[in-house]
Amino acid sequence: MTHTTSPILPGATIGVLGSGQLGRMFAIAARRMGYRVHTLSPETDTPTGQVADVEIRAPYDDLDAVRSFAAGVDVVTFEFENVLSATAEAAAEYAPVRPSGAVLHCTQNRLREKRFLSGQGFPVTPFRQVNSLEELQAGLAEFGYPSILKTAGFGYDGKGQSRIGHPGEAAPALQAAGQQEMVLEALVDFAAELSVVAARGLDGQVVHWGVIENVHQRHILDLSLAPARLDPAIAREAVEIAQAVLEALDVVGVLCVEFFLTRKGRLLINELAPRPHNSGHLTFDACVTSQFEQQLRAVCGLPLGATDLLRPAAMANLLGDLWEGGPPNWAAACAFPNVKLHLYGKPDPRPGRKMGHLTALGATAEEAAFQVEAARRSLCPHAI
Repeated sequence: MTHTTSPILPGATIGVLGSGQLGRMFAIAARRMGYRVHTLSPETDTPTGQVADVEIRAPYDDLDAVRSFAAGVDVVTFEFENVLSATAEAAAEYAPVRPSGAVLHCTQNRLREKRFLSGQGFPVTPFRQVNSLEELQAGLAEFGYPSILKTAGFGYDGKGQSRIGHPGEAAPALQAAGQQEMVLEALVDFAAELSVVAARGLDGQVVHWGVIENVHQRHILDLSLAPARLDPAIAREAVEIAQAVLEALDVVGVLCVEFFLTRKGRLLINELAPRPHNSGHLTFDACVTSQFEQQLRAVCGLPLGATDLLRPAAMANLLGDLWEGGPPNWAAACAFPNVKLHLYGKPDPRPGRKMGHLTALGATAEEAAFQVEAARRSLCPHAI
């Protein structure tokens, strides 16, 4: 069906596919601006559902439920890209879907994403498609050891990937992955991991939050700093690449471009996330307009907001591991006056599960990082 491009104004209803913490923070921003929020996912009592007006429990492949969901809202967006592209197509029969199902289709599969990016001339990590042991061995002969074998579809936070350190690990790694399409990537000797979160409106306007510096532990984001401690010329290049990616994909909404910065000063795109991103959580407290409000503005066809960083900031993830010795001491973290606590309402604190985050503001990014890490340590003094 043909959808209007007129602005979707406060009082309207936004549909969110997915129901995790990204949807929760999006719903908070939307409710603040006077919108109603409906969410659909296979779960109930979810981080998004606890804040939304309506929570619908249905599998993403229940296309009749998806159509019914879309018929009851004014626009559909998503906070979780690993839903079937058929789901987005079904929703689009009844409401605009932003970003489009085509963006979802490209970015939820590593092979499609890398082929798109390399075909457009963007710098990516060297990669090869792998469908057999022979193709894997050929790729390893080209890239050397170690290399990284990843599933092509539906991976995040290090899931679906393994490091191959010597020839004897090749066959077991492929066997463990099962019968599915794989991608072999050369291991990048990087000096830093960076991200650029940007938004693009219906009118093509693009805004960004600069370059964010990221530190990972066990393949999960641990700490983000803004602004990144980076050569200004490299920062400008990263932003220019990110803007060009949003335009090439015709994104309406928010998209994050994750980069490796090699030790030789070269930027390589690691992957894309067509939604607000963990590294952009600090924008909720530290910027004029957060990534979540910006997603709302973009998908509703409103003018985009200013992205100025009010103060340097750092964000530290809170994983379920913090609960191993008992409930964290929230009062201790709140004793840091420049630290903000965000909890996602998840009832089951499993190791490695993102349960919340802390954001600290400071005179410099380093000071903010010092404060946020100290606040996180204070949660579990028994573990220090």
